[in-house]
Amino acid sequence: MLVKKNLYVFARQEEQEVVACLDLDTGKQIWRDAYDAPYTMNPVARAHGKGPKSTPAYHAGRLFTLGISGILSSYDAQSGKLRWRREFSPDFKTTSPLYGMATSPVIEAKLLITFVGGNDSGALMAFDADAGKTVWSWSGDGPSYSSPIVVDVAGTRQVVTQSQKNVIGVSAVDGKLLWSIPFTTPYVQNIITPILFRDLLIFSGLEKGVMAVRVAKNAGEWKTERIWENPEVGFYMSDPVLNGSRLCGMSHKNRGQYVALDAATGKTLWTTAGREGENAAILTAADKLFLLTNEGALTVARASSTGFEAIRKYTVAQSPTWAHPVIAGKSILIKDLETLALWSFE
Repeated sequence: MLVKKNLYVFARQEEQEVVACLDLDTGKQIWRDAYDAPYTMNPVARAHGKGPKSTPAYHAGRLFTLGISGILSSYDAQSGKLRWRREFSPDFKTTSPLYGMATSPVIEAKLLITFVGGNDSGALMAFDADAGKTVWSWSGDGPSYSSPIVVDVAGTRQVVTQSQKNVIGVSAVDGKLLWSIPFTTPYVQNIITPILFRDLLIFSGLEKGVMAVRVAKNAGEWKTERIWENPEVGFYMSDPVLNGSRLCGMSHKNRGQYVALDAATGKTLWTTAGREGENAAILTAADKLFLLTNEGALTVARASSTGFEAIRKYTVAQSPTWAHPVIAGKSILIKDLETLALWSFE
């Protein structure tokens, strides 16, 4: 995470999770904190590593992190001083889902909002960002690997996310459940973060295709209407991005293929042939797409409605690049298993 010239890194060193602040220009460490976070990875996902998998949140000089085992921390972003920490083993049977906590917390007003807990025993919770105290909690389902978004839908500010078995919208003020759509994927892997396009909420998942729904409140009752559905492609671990009215991402079909959909209609605009990789972290800036596979291959492509147009391809790492890259002006930050590097496009 980049805030002005401060780069915040959330990583693992052996059995500790490490939070650090670096100077963007030099890479020099400004501060560092580490805490014990032993974790045993599910054998099925061992190749993905022990994380952490969650992106930190920054707000008003505070940095918030959520570790792979569910440890939630708040730091003073300038000094690195720990302000508060929450651990949830007294509250839930497990403190992370099957493959580790991956949801990224979000800030809404003075609230820090995130899922906590594990399979069949968790809660979407809002905490006082300053003190760490619980403000509200919705415990109707366990966590997914998706991250929540906070949006205005039908005149109401609400938190929208995938949970373990559903897509839900809850009031951002008090956590009251407003609406819910049953949504399950094979092997309990609800992962994709929802996207708001105009008045449509777009969802996807393994073997679920892509769908858009419109949420409305009529006569005091919340209703959801499916507006379009595209079964031709689907997103699994890679969140798509919006570029104008184009929804661009990596579909899990055909062993990984880059795709673009019309976000208004769901129509497939183009797909690549496939075999692009297992997963890709995707960014968009102006008329460009930046696609980084977990094998260290970075492709810069033109965002287009007519076809995939690669501009340049780079090999940027020799070890897995599961962490999301960050664009910094005409440079890009790449984190692999061992190192963090700043690459220039000049």
